[in-house]
Amino acid sequence: MPQTRRALLRRLALAQADGRAPSMTGAVVRGGRVVWTGARGTVDGAVPHGDVQYRIGSLSKTFVAVLVLRLRDEGLLRLDDPLGVHLKGLPAPDVTIAQLLAHGAGLSAEPRGPWWERTPGGLRPEPADLFDERPRPHPAGRRHHYSNLGYAVLGALVERLRDGTPWGAVLRREVLEPLGMARTTLTPTAPHAQGWAVHPWADALLPEPAHDSGLMGPAGQLWSTTEDLCRWAAFLLRGDDRVLDGASLAEMRTPAVPPEGDGWSAGYGLGLQLVSKGGRRLAGHTGSMPGFLAALWVDTDQDVAALALANCTSGLPIGTVAADLVETVTAHEPRIPEAWRPLPEPVDEELLALSGPWYWGANPFALRLTGGRGLELVTLSGNGRGSRFRAESDGTWTGLDGYYAGESLRVVRAPDGSVSHLDLATFVFTRGPYEPADPVPGGVDPQGWRGAP
Repeated sequence: MPQTRRALLRRLALAQADGRAPSMTGAVVRGGRVVWTGARGTVDGAVPHGDVQYRIGSLSKTFVAVLVLRLRDEGLLRLDDPLGVHLKGLPAPDVTIAQLLAHGAGLSAEPRGPWWERTPGGLRPEPADLFDERPRPHPAGRRHHYSNLGYAVLGALVERLRDGTPWGAVLRREVLEPLGMARTTLTPTAPHAQGWAVHPWADALLPEPAHDSGLMGPAGQLWSTTEDLCRWAAFLLRGDDRVLDGASLAEMRTPAVPPEGDGWSAGYGLGLQLVSKGGRRLAGHTGSMPGFLAALWVDTDQDVAALALANCTSGLPIGTVAADLVETVTAHEPRIPEAWRPLPEPVDEELLALSGPWYWGANPFALRLTGGRGLELVTLSGNGRGSRFRAESDGTWTGLDGYYAGESLRVVRAPDGSVSHLDLATFVFTRGPYEPADPVPGGVDPQGWRGAP
């Protein structure tokens, strides 16, 4: 609506003016399509359009994480594999792939040598050259410690498991081309913005260098455009079976380690930053390289994503700006839910008979039948643990979220074939609350329920 567009443009304009960014672009994706774009300032004397490249910094990590999850889904690695299983000669062979993805491996934040973001990657020609004499300042798996070094290692891992093909070429072939992201590249291709530092006490500019960071490239090398990143946002919201399915993307959005520092409104999944803002859960990433800032957030509950790009080194809270674009859309135009529809397939009468009230002890729950023979357990008392369940080929169900994620739900039958009870991770659910004949572990008092003694 017009008022939404104006509010979005105003937020972008305030950020560009207050942050003194030479140029800034933003966009919103909803329902899988671009619904708004905006730009302020100039690149080469003109307001930047959606095909102008900006360097996206650590947003590159989200692309690398997708490559690693693809390797996992193909069976070429396990997330709990120690690094040394796949890469030899590095000083942290026992850290796992999942720990590297989630910045929980305890590795140093930065590689050996001079400031890698402003110097040529040729200063560190081999993976071992990335590590200094103290490569791991923290024990693996104990805390979140952001590590650009860790993502350089993941890029080397991708190359190793793709028969030596450079990670950028793997990315192009397996991710960028299927998604139509032809303007996302390792090095800038015109038209692109120049990166600038803005003087803190004067409205003056200084050009920033843009070196090829070599082995550190997976940590922040990529250049991209507003149009391409809108495609990436749509992918992160919904997945694409040509690249990575929705289940694996949901796994990436699941918190994997505690947050760094004292702020418990943020965390990290497998390659995605996670933040809570205004009661909304956002996943995505911020990015910075000398001369550039970037941020992209997705809100899967509202099916909204937003991004912001600027060509200045600092001075602009880019992550907040992108989050505010999401908030603006959802506040002005809340998502209208999909129309309810009955199950598309014929209803299995035996499965339907499992639906309805169940009791864990005296606590009432209900079991609902969902699509694809799935089940959902919900509490009726407001207390207790619910979960959604995926049907398995052996007649059991596997929990998808909450306390029962990964746990098995099975139907236990009596000798005559009738349903006796549900077994969920050893917890027994019965049709009545502690009926004397129920197979409750520990038994039920034979006198049953009674009044006050």
